[in-house]
Amino acid sequence: MIPTAIQQYLRRHRVPFERYAHARAESAMELVEVLNVPSWRVAKSVIVKANRQPWIIVVPALASVDLHQVREMLGAHSVRLATEAEFVDHFPGCEPGAEPPFGELYGMPVAIDESLSLNERLLFRAGSHEEALELRFQDFARLEWPLVASFIQPVSESRREDESYRDSIEESGAPA
Repeated sequence: MIPTAIQQYLRRHRVPFERYAHARAESAMELVEVLNVPSWRVAKSVIVKANRQPWIIVVPALASVDLHQVREMLGAHSVRLATEAEFVDHFPGCEPGAEPPFGELYGMPVAIDESLSLNERLLFRAGSHEEALELRFQDFARLEWPLVASFIQPVSESRREDESYRDSIEESGAPA
């Protein structure tokens, strides 16, 4: 269930949203699968530490965060992925691994990959592994005033083909 604090935050700021109950999904790609939506519609929150300051970096479900890009865009000397122990207390009422992108609510700055700004609506986890939340990108931007830049690692075409091939072998049970 989406924590009451998130629902109240959105209502207080008059941000319309839709809730989607679903089977338990631990990862953003599992969320894509259980909701049966294209991966570009789902955004995930990745928590990083930039010069010891936690940031919420929001990227597409299929993407990986490029820490060099984050460091450059934030003008930080050091950037790394935060450990769960370092940020779990920042998100009271939320399930670990289901961190929402609401930095204003949780006291953290937010940056979002520019590719997500092209979506009319964003679908993401909001504190729960069994319920997702959808809202308009414009409402999210007005609410959070995120830094918008490129934060994802490019995936080469050959790597995608290799992963597809490996996945198909693993699914078939054939030896790799």
